[in-house]
Amino acid sequence: MVATANEQAAIKDDSAIRVMIVDDSLVIRGAISRIFKKHPEISVVATCSDGLKALDRARRGDIDVVVLDVEMPNMDGLTALPELLKIDPTLVVIMASTLTTRNAGISLKCLQLGASDYVPKPTSSDSLFDAEDFERELVEKVIALSAPVVRARSRARTSPAGTSAKTASSAAPAQGGTITTSHRFRSPTNAKPKILAVGSSTGGPVALMQFFAQLPISIDLPIVVTQHMPKPFTRLLAEHLSRDTEWECKEGEDGDALKPGRILIAPGDYHMTLTGNRISPTISLNQEEKENFCRPAVDPMLRSVVKIYGADVLAVILTGMGSDGLKGCELVVEKGGNVLAQDEESSVVWGMPGAVAQAGLCVGVMPIPQIVRKAVWFANR
Repeated sequence: MVATANEQAAIKDDSAIRVMIVDDSLVIRGAISRIFKKHPEISVVATCSDGLKALDRARRGDIDVVVLDVEMPNMDGLTALPELLKIDPTLVVIMASTLTTRNAGISLKCLQLGASDYVPKPTSSDSLFDAEDFERELVEKVIALSAPVVRARSRARTSPAGTSAKTASSAAPAQGGTITTSHRFRSPTNAKPKILAVGSSTGGPVALMQFFAQLPISIDLPIVVTQHMPKPFTRLLAEHLSRDTEWECKEGEDGDALKPGRILIAPGDYHMTLTGNRISPTISLNQEEKENFCRPAVDPMLRSVVKIYGADVLAVILTGMGSDGLKGCELVVEKGGNVLAQDEESSVVWGMPGAVAQAGLCVGVMPIPQIVRKAVWFANR
């Protein structure tokens, strides 16, 4: 595939994030290209209409991020993904999926196969031109997820001769990571948790699978989760957790009772909060304004949890962009509860966990297996 004049110019800008857009719709390829054109730190170096063409183009080795459609002729996104990662394991692949149950299921499968994240496409190609949420989410994810690769390339340019960008990138932090900053820890309080509240975003589906696959159901706590996802992704995530772990998991519904051994996940486009009292707490859903650009958001969930359980809350913040959960964790700590956060090295993006860590709210900042052990210790002490 021959690059256009604009693409050739973009390739020369070695400091930019180099993106390939793969979608069978010419209109959508053009719309996404125009979105990126507004952001000088991003260069579109190639556009392809199917997975086969994308594989051929990826072999040139000058791509950092692939925005990959799910449904395409000749070779779809699910088939192309592992082949792209064989060509270049450092590629950041963001699946672009319309909000259908089938495509949501494929996108979750792609995350398990190595895709970095996904973005839900607006339902019509015309709406791409004025979908502010889509533009913001896509651009933020491209920048955050490609940061280690771009930093590695920058280091390679200033490294001694013979050091390649690919070699340098192998020593880079996890996707979306940053140079580790110091953070202070709090001493654990004496509170014994009566509920576990988990927040996550970018990289969260895989992190949640790892977390609950290792967390024993014997901790005997009710669990509430807010993961930044639209419908129908949250329902499919709940089904996957129920199928692949020992836990019963479902989307929260109005009036659902909390009970030990069950995970309730905030449904897409609804804030999930708790109401009632600690003897008989139930789920309440609302579509109030987005918080931190998100609905569902972690902060309203944590506010309601603290209101009912006071100090007896254990909050866990896993990988994700932004700082959703920070204000809620401040309340958890203020009331005497405890906060654990995923560490930078194992996070896809160290935004949400980094925010609570750098605010000094955590009793521990660690990879998921250690978070599990610490949560069990809190529950059983």
